Amino acid sequence: MIAFIALTIVSLLVLALGTGVWVGLALYFVGIVSLSIFKGMPVDKLFAQLTWNASTTPELIALPMFILMAEILFRSKLSSSLFSGLTPWTTRLPGRLLHVNVMGCTLFAAVSGSSAATTATVGRITMTELFKRGYDKDLAMGSLAGAGTLGFLIPPSIIMIIYGVLAEASILKLFIAGIVPGLLLAICYMGYLGLRTTIDPTKVPQEDLSATWHDRIIALKHLGPVLFLIIVVIGSMYGGFASPSEAAAVGVLGAIIVSGLQGTLTRESIIQIAYGSIRTISMIGLIVAAASFLSSSMGYLGVPRAVATMISEMDLTPFMLIMLLLVFYIGLGCVLEGMSTIVMTLPITLPLIEAAGFDKIWFGVFLVVVVEMAQITPPVGFNLFVIQGMTGEKISRIARATFPFFLIMIALVFLITVFPGIVTYLPGQVEFRG
Repeated sequence: MIAFIALTIVSLLVLALGTGVWVGLALYFVGIVSLSIFKGMPVDKLFAQLTWNASTTPELIALPMFILMAEILFRSKLSSSLFSGLTPWTTRLPGRLLHVNVMGCTLFAAVSGSSAATTATVGRITMTELFKRGYDKDLAMGSLAGAGTLGFLIPPSIIMIIYGVLAEASILKLFIAGIVPGLLLAICYMGYLGLRTTIDPTKVPQEDLSATWHDRIIALKHLGPVLFLIIVVIGSMYGGFASPSEAAAVGVLGAIIVSGLQGTLTRESIIQIAYGSIRTISMIGLIVAAASFLSSSMGYLGVPRAVATMISEMDLTPFMLIMLLLVFYIGLGCVLEGMSTIVMTLPITLPLIEAAGFDKIWFGVFLVVVVEMAQITPPVGFNLFVIQGMTGEKISRIARATFPFFLIMIALVFLITVFPGIVTYLPGQVEFRG
């Protein structure tokens, strides 16, 4: 019977998504129809109660604040400031200005929370400059697409907030847990760029980019705005001065100050910021509420318990389970965007992970990394479309250029699986400090 119920749920979901219905409405549809057919429960009361509970979760307050901050910064001059501030620091590195993509995305990710916003903001300047100077197009596009995904991993992260709410995990610990893997991934990207351009020097133009230490120090003034925001947002949380919601509110104030000083906070931009924020917040809010409803629906129907029992009978080792989930999520990432993947699968996968002895915080970071992969895997990799809009190149070429960075992400998953302390050490220190 459970197998039939699960098959029905999957069929309904495929049918709903296949018709082009919004993801949130599709999740509601599947939950309502499934409960009506198999359980005979008062769906209207359950619908109202669960939607209200999900929509009024205190931890979600940080979500609209970080989205608003990203919208403000997206329309500021932060992208040109990042390029000017980072360029002198890359002149002696193999790969030179290609590293601006990675370093710029790393810094902007620490104040954005969105992969697409990180890719678009940094790429707005770097793509034009790198192409104009004669850098290899594939390396330029691939490094931007790969590094843009850091917007999900390096805190503050919108995806981590959603996972924390749905999994009932500490959002602050999730944020802290993403720091080391995020920086490690950025270092691996830069290492690959250095190795690739050392093997084939023709990927980088032979131009004079010499810079003195005086030039580098002077350039730091361009990084002042983003460093100020990082200290305000991340520093306040890590130092124990603010909760994620409070830090988000302070971050919005900081973004307004930066944008105002740069002269980009005009009446027209304020209207664009408001519309952009409302659209994103409404979309994410609908998905989170619908996911909570579908999760409870599947719980009432006994689907997660049945799937967990079935997989436990396969007698998989914890490592084999993680590898199975990795393949599963990579496959889903080819047809669904990351947030939808998490909200639809978490009710099933989280009990399996907990039964296998994995930590919730560790699994959150694992999920974020595999969701990052979805951002750069065709046909629905959103970062690929962002870069296509900037460059006019075919999606197939951008996807091929991004493939090495996809492999680096897989290597990171293996690394944090074998050495989970990479993820769990810093959150443990925060807990110890109280």
